[in-house]
Amino acid sequence: MDIDEYTQNILEYIKNVSAENRADEEVYLRRLEICRSCEELSNGICAKCGCFVELRALNPKAYCASEKKLW
Repeated sequence: MDIDEYTQNILEYIKNVSAENRADEEVYLRRLEICRSCEELSNGICAKCGCFVELRALNPKAYCASEKKLW
């Protein structure tokens, strides 16, 4: 599976997560903005925990894996 396939799979997953199981759009976008500015982010993956940040940020109960707890 190449990067484009991973991206497509992630986007498809995000699209199919029900509203009650996802952070509201404002929170999600703020989290992604914070992650994108973090030095621990590499190709959409958090170096601290290994997650795809687009998925972690979507979970309403998730939190930043960094010691700094940025969100």
